[in-house]
Amino acid sequence: MEIRHAEIAHERIGAGIDLVWGHGLTQSRLLEDRRPLVDLAGIDAAVVRYDARGHGESESTSDLDGYGWDQLARDQLELASRLGIERYIAAGASMGAATALHAAVLAPERVLGLVLVIPPTGWETRASAAETYEQGARAVETVGVERVIAAGAVVAPPDPFVDDPEFAARRADGLRSWDPVRLARAMRGATRAQLPSRDEIATITCPTLVLAWTGDPVHPVSTADELRRLIPEAEVHIASTADEMSRWTALVAGFVASIGSDAGRVDDHPDA
Repeated sequence: MEIRHAEIAHERIGAGIDLVWGHGLTQSRLLEDRRPLVDLAGIDAAVVRYDARGHGESESTSDLDGYGWDQLARDQLELASRLGIERYIAAGASMGAATALHAAVLAPERVLGLVLVIPPTGWETRASAAETYEQGARAVETVGVERVIAAGAVVAPPDPFVDDPEFAARRADGLRSWDPVRLARAMRGATRAQLPSRDEIATITCPTLVLAWTGDPVHPVSTADELRRLIPEAEVHIASTADEMSRWTALVAGFVASIGSDAGRVDDHPDA
């Protein structure tokens, strides 16, 4: 479907309350399926999954500003509208979490709740991350993706994956699956990305579930802690082990069920 001058690949599965899920930077629906952080098939919802602009099967566009998280949120809102979805739970991991936050700021009347999985760097911590992505883009263009993979291999994985022997291989295979031009463009586009301002986030009133992990400077616990401080209805869970992370699907399922029951009560009693 053409969304804001880009062909966006998407799918819709399940039934129930609408939930729109966004993946992380350099991920896609296909790559997420190899090791999902949340089993979306186990959620009682009508789930829309899509490949973000420049990722997976979606079109790679040349305007780098279009990869800013606020612009990806506009893509998401337009996709939901084109699918006939007026109100939904905005959810996602990393870049997808940031996209969901922007959607809630841009269209608070449309976002019933937020599921923010491993929210990324933001505000003061974003500048160093942006420089890392620019360096990665230049490396892909000049010396190839294998050099990027080698540099990443010396970085310890997030704490829940320290005993996962396949973590590095999955990451490497994912990066190798990219066309280098598209990969460099997506990475450079991420240098334009920033979370909503703290004042904007403080206006969010919908129920919010934040799932973070330790041991990852790209997705620091400090971001989750700040979201907890800023959003009155935020519930935060931090995982440091694989066992703790394995509970995320159940946490999301319970959260979605609570939003669905609340929405049903409002629909049944429109004067409430």
